[in-house]
Amino acid sequence: MITIERARQLYQEADPAHDFAHVLRVLRLAERIGAAEGADLEVLRAAALLHDVARADKRAGGPCHAQAGAERARQVLRGADPARIEAVAEAIASHRFRSGPSPVSLEARILSDADRLDAMGAIGIARACATAGALGQALWPEMAIDELVSALGEEGGNLAGEHTPVHEWLLKLSRLQAALHTPTAQRIGRERHAFMELFFRRLEQEVMGADGG
Repeated sequence: MITIERARQLYQEADPAHDFAHVLRVLRLAERIGAAEGADLEVLRAAALLHDVARADKRAGGPCHAQAGAERARQVLRGADPARIEAVAEAIASHRFRSGPSPVSLEARILSDADRLDAMGAIGIARACATAGALGQALWPEMAIDELVSALGEEGGNLAGEHTPVHEWLLKLSRLQAALHTPTAQRIGRERHAFMELFFRRLEQEVMGADGG
């Protein structure tokens, strides 16, 4: 439905955490999960390649990138089978973690899983730190993780205030494992989640001068 090179041209203004390298990682994960779960790989590949195509518009003050991306996908794929275009658009419209409709089709659930898995593990930590650097955020808040959890409270605090990679771990990354849909993604997610837990506790020890050295 769309080639990698054609899709690459649509991400020229992407930020470091959502650039075309992210798209390709999501594509590889989606293909891996889709093959194991019996998905329509043509629809899934197109959805993965186009899932963040409207994110630059969101940074400029545009609408939700998932909904806008679904509409952009309809335009990019015009001329293909209308039913397959709608399958791609539906997957893109429902892939967002923090809000939006829940994914219904198998392909939509797999795209959601692949996108969330790329926010987990070592690459998820690297992306969180890259975003923090681009936004001029501190690497670590001036408190331990347990103190930060208490300060944020059950509702997760206010994202408009101070934000660091540790906030991102507590408010989003630590919650991704429970939000995975497919058995294949859940297996991958368990290992990535465990790595993140170890990393942030180790980082806390080093920040506080209490590492094992």
